[in-house]
Amino acid sequence: MSITPIITFKAGICEVDTSSRPYKVKASPRPGYIYLFTEDELLHFCWRERSVPLDQPELDLVMIPTDGQFVPYDANNQPHVSAKTNGRLFVLKFLSSSQRHLFWLQSKPQGRNGDPTWFSPRDRKIGDIVHRLLQGEEVDVAHELAAINNTDNDDRRGGDDDEPMEDVEGHGNPDEPHEGDGGAGPGATGGDVRQEGESAREGGADGARAAASGPPDAAAAVRNFLDSLRGNAGTSQGEGNFYPLLSDLLTPPITVPVAREATEEQIDELLSFLPPSILVFSQQVDQEEDTAEPTAAAVQAAKEAMSLGQKKALLEKVLRSPLFHQSLTSLSMAIRDGGLPSIADALSIKVENGGYIRGSQVPLGGGDAVEAFVEGVKKSVQKK
Repeated sequence: MSITPIITFKAGICEVDTSSRPYKVKASPRPGYIYLFTEDELLHFCWRERSVPLDQPELDLVMIPTDGQFVPYDANNQPHVSAKTNGRLFVLKFLSSSQRHLFWLQSKPQGRNGDPTWFSPRDRKIGDIVHRLLQGEEVDVAHELAAINNTDNDDRRGGDDDEPMEDVEGHGNPDEPHEGDGGAGPGATGGDVRQEGESAREGGADGARAAASGPPDAAAAVRNFLDSLRGNAGTSQGEGNFYPLLSDLLTPPITVPVAREATEEQIDELLSFLPPSILVFSQQVDQEEDTAEPTAAAVQAAKEAMSLGQKKALLEKVLRSPLFHQSLTSLSMAIRDGGLPSIADALSIKVENGGYIRGSQVPLGGGDAVEAFVEGVKKSVQKK
């Protein structure tokens, strides 16, 4: 796969310890790159170690326009003393999910006073470019990078101590392995990242933004199904306890390895849940799209024409797609809004008390409903 990054800059990934509160964040010392590229008109946000090929990122997120935000972590505006840093951190967060990814800049800090947390105009410009790309804006990255002028407390006398090359690129193919350490130090923060951005969405409270592209028949099927569920939902309970959305639990790092290791029988069963048009179109890439619903014979022929590798590749593409992410979020919101009894019944999943509040006919809502749904799925699988 040929990849041409839109922007590449040196950054490390952070590890978040959620075993205790407040959550603890530790910056991995591994030298790395953040880079963005487009494929099939979809924007990818990636992170990889510098010694790893460009097409093998450790983190590869397909971004829905306007859903992602890439913002600096400002320790001075945090309400708790523990939420302090000793490096320059950026947070990747989402409107459609409570998920967070943290990264630390590995180029040398540029403040004259040696403050490792000070964001230079250069740092902020890089973050601003990435944020605007995530919003779906067209950005002349090379022009904007060339216009960066660090002033006011800037100190570039030491150059880029990380490695002998520019720490940000607006084009090209930075595919060569490099060595070197980061500039902020591996212990970037011990703060509570969950305090970052009080206005940030938690637990799906703000809903999700729909993807602008995708198979229209599949999108319509999901939308009609969810609309029918909401019509029978009735009154729902309040938010209840915090519980992740299905899109938080079924992320590509979780689902893709399962698909890669599945047997052909398991893959065929998973493919049977896809809209028939996806299976047929995957074997007709050189033909004009037929808007008619594929016949059962056409679907079966498409399955038989695919090798096991092709089937897994198709399933992986679906699992990474914005439409799949959006569908999980929409399903989560339908469950949270009182649709648990109808959804569980439609999917033949037994949930506690039928999805209602104990002793009443009021459906569970909020995080309690999503948790009951997940527990019902687990018990159903264990029973089988």
